[in-house]
Parts: sequence; structure tokens; C-alpha cells
Amino acid sequence: MKFKDRYRFVRANMKKNRTRVFMTVLAATIGCAFLIVLASIGFGIHRTAIKDITNGRLMTEIEVHGEKPFTIKEVNQLDKLKNTKTVTRKQRVENNLAYHLGSYRSQAETMVAYMPAEKKAGFELNSGKMPVHKNEVIVGYDFAKSLMKEIPEKVRKGLSEKEAQQKMKDSQFKGEVLGETLEFEIQQLRGKKVVKKKIPVTIAGVGKKPSKKWFLNESVFISEGVLKEIGAFTKTPRGIMNGPQNSATDEKYNVFTDVKVYTHDAGEVEAVSKKIEKLGYSTYSAQNELKEINVVFLIIKIGLITVGTVAVLIASIGIFNTMTMAVTERVQDIGIMKAIGAHPGVIKKIFLMESSFIGLLGAFFGTLIAYLFSYGVNMFLPVLIQQFFHEKPPENFYFSYIPVTLPLICIAICFGVTLISGLRPAVRATQVDVLKALRRDI
Repeated sequence: MKFKDRYRFVRANMKKNRTRVFMTVLAATIGCAFLIVLASIGFGIHRTAIKDITNGRLMTEIEVHGEKPFTIKEVNQLDKLKNTKTVTRKQRVENNLAYHLGSYRSQAETMVAYMPAEKKAGFELNSGKMPVHKNEVIVGYDFAKSLMKEIPEKVRKGLSEKEAQQKMKDSQFKGEVLGETLEFEIQQLRGKKVVKKKIPVTIAGVGKKPSKKWFLNESVFISEGVLKEIGAFTKTPRGIMNGPQNSATDEKYNVFTDVKVYTHDAGEVEAVSKKIEKLGYSTYSAQNELKEINVVFLIIKIGLITVGTVAVLIASIGIFNTMTMAVTERVQDIGIMKAIGAHPGVIKKIFLMESSFIGLLGAFFGTLIAYLFSYGVNMFLPVLIQQFFHEKPPENFYFSYIPVTLPLICIAICFGVTLISGLRPAVRATQVDVLKALRRDI
């Protein structure tokens, strides 16, 4: 019997019992949809977690930590490692710093960075240009927001919490800082007296806007020339306040507390990290977090798929019953096929084909329903949460995500379960006695 003939036979028999077949397909659809929807929650949260880690961070970045600050010799050693694209190094100014712009004041983190390496690593400006002269600086995107007028203590005490917040908002700098000249104030303790010095610097560039709204970049990057001027005043490395003076050597000055290695692509991170660790340093990269998160979510997804598979197994009971009834009802047809020389394997394939059709139809409609559900949940659930609970979900949060692999897994499970469910009735069909089958209606 040709495939076309078997297909026609199966289709004709499914039409005869369309109500029963419909209910069986419906059960398989619900089971398959439940499996995909349940697993999609795990995939959705996993996708959100991964995006949260990788968003705004370079996957080629390796943070390097040592027991003591890095020297330029050690930085150059890291730079010579195979597959290293560049090594960035920063020196933090360790002082009670303050920046003044007219009546506005800010205490921002100040550091010296080797800008050619920073540019190679992907550092970008929102506006302006890279510093050329000694007294030119780059400020973070949110530096302007950190500039505020000082509110006298007497005025602050008389304000309510709401009024104080409004007063602070009104005291913020509202203009553009690009091109402005700041006065950079540094302090040092000489005996019991605090001595201050102001160094004028000009804002040459403003850093790129952070990828996350909650992250504020208020840092200031100064030149090595300004750092030397600070050191000459404090007589300590990196402008350390209250430190032992007149004891700063060149070695103490030229050390770096923040060192990062960048590879050409993400695939080289693990190998380079191992090389750095062999040199006696500890490393950290976004891929360390990804490995741990991937393992946790793999376990969660396997658990959810297992629970969802139970629903498909329950639906398989309906398929088993439907196929058993089909064999019982078609005993005479089976007898006729055997009488005209049909091979038992052909009869078995016919019933397995019918059970497979039921399973595949259930998988198809279940997948369609799951995609519609996932789309609806991601679109409307954040709105409902905000409407009824007055809480805004995290940006780009995925409540449900269905990768291509998930429907394929579901179809494979559903197809396998339906084959197993239809196997016993199909084998039973091959065991029907020809004479008893043909004598049935006599």
C-alpha cells in the first residue's frame, strides 16, 4: 500500500469519528501549550538576567586584581599576552576633592586614564573631543547633575522632606558643562592646618550616556600632568591626604589600582583569563556570572519542561483510548486488508500514522496558542501591573520568551509520546484474526 493510500485511509477514518478525534487533539493541544508556556517563563527570566548582565558591558572585558597596585611594568606584561587587544589602567586621586563652577559645587570621583587604551577598548564621547592639553578633562554624562548650590543648614532644617527634595532639585545645575572652566580644589593637612589649592581645568568632552537609567556616571578624567601638579602640592602619591609627606618615590606615583584587559572577541576571554591567573592575579569577567546563571537556569528549565511533559503524558491517555477504540471499530476493515494480502507492518504503520497526526496537530495548535499567550503576556502584563499595583516592571523585562528550540523540543516530546501511545493499539491491530474479523457481521 502506497503512502498516499494509507493517508487517505487514515483521513477517512478520522472524519468518521471527528468529535472524538477533535477532543483528543484538543487534549494534546492543551498539554503542548502548557509545556511551552511553562518553560517559556524560565527562558524569559533567563533572557532578562543575561541581558541585565551584558547590557552596557563589554563581553571582552576582564577585570584584573592583585594584592597590591599594578606598576607600568606589570601592565605592559599583561599587554603582551596573546589575544590581548588592549589594557586600560586608571589611577584614582585619593583626596577630599571638590569641583567649583561659579556658585555650584560637586564632589566627583577623579581619576587618570591612559586615553589611547580607553579609546581602543571602546570608550566613547557624547559630545566634545578627547583632551589635548594638560588642563583639559573629560566628565561623565551625569556630572552636570552632580553640580549643586549649597543649601545653608539653617534653611535646610526649616524645610519638610518634600520641600527639601524640591529645594535640592532647584539647586541643581541646569545648563551645559561642555567648554566650561572648573576650579579643582584639593586639600592637604600640614600639621594641624588644612591647606587648599585650586587648579583650573576645562571640560573638553562629556562621556557617553550610560545604558541603564539607574547608573550615574559623574566621574572626571584628568591628565597625568594635573596629577603630577596634585602630587607636587600634597607631596604624596595620587594626592593622598594626611599621608607621610616627602616620601613619595616614582614607583609609588606610577601605580594603577584599576586595570582591565580586553580581548579581540568573547571567545578569547577564558583563555586569556587563565594566562593572567598563572601570573598570580585574580580575574573577573561577565562570563563568570553567565556560567553560574546558565547552570542555574538550565536546571530550572529542565524542571519546568519536565512538569510540562506531565501534561503531555496525561493527553497521551486520551490518544491511547482513541486508538484502542479505532482498532476495535475497524476490526472488519483490518480483516479485509489482511485477506487481500496486506502485510502486518503496513497495518501497524496506518495506526501509528493516525496517532502521529493527532500528536502533530496538537503540537502545532499548542505552539500557536503558546506564542499568542507569550506575546499577550509580554504586552499587557506590564500595563496591568502598573495600573493595579502602581509598580513599573524593570525595563525590557521578559515574562515569557519562546526560542525556536522550545517548540522543537515540544514537538519531539509530543511526537514521541503519541507514537508510544499508539504503539500498543497498532500492534493489537496486527494480531486481529482474519476469519473472526470477517465473520463479525454475518
